[in-house]
Amino acid sequence: MSENEEKNLNQGHPYRFIFNTCEAFANCIQTHVCRFVDTDRVVQQSKTDKFVVAKSSAPVTKEELGRCTWTLLHTLGAQFPDCPTRQQKKDVKELMAILSRLYPCKDCADHFKEVLSANPVQAGSQAEFSQWLCHVHNVVNRSLGKPIFPCQRIDARWGKLECQDRACDLQGSAGFSI
Repeated sequence: MSENEEKNLNQGHPYRFIFNTCEAFANCIQTHVCRFVDTDRVVQQSKTDKFVVAKSSAPVTKEELGRCTWTLLHTLGAQFPDCPTRQQKKDVKELMAILSRLYPCKDCADHFKEVLSANPVQAGSQAEFSQWLCHVHNVVNRSLGKPIFPCQRIDARWGKLECQDRACDLQGSAGFSI
């Protein structure tokens, strides 16, 4: 689909831009996450530019879900604006609250609520939000007996996505609500 066709589609439906952005973001995440997932869950690109996950004989494990969630969150942190709008700050705080309520693993969701209570979201800038994510990820890792990631290396590990014409820049509508 050409850029002009996509813009016309986005203008035709008030939520289309959000749906398209989420789909593109999910496809990008799938591409990067496939390196960490079992070989029977390999992500392949089809002729229609859509990504298809091969069927597995087992449901997603709690560990796979956690890795994918942290990949999404750290990628969001890397793409977060240097000077976010009030709405973007509010949205990212709301996203964390929603995750703590709707996360598919109840024990994980309850633990994340505790982590958020002790470590309120810091989203005044891209650097602040990325560092906050690293800190809370390390809090979770400590509780699981996993290694701690050195947060000074967060940009090297989760740097900005490489997208043409700033297509991956975080955008949003100032007054959007469902």
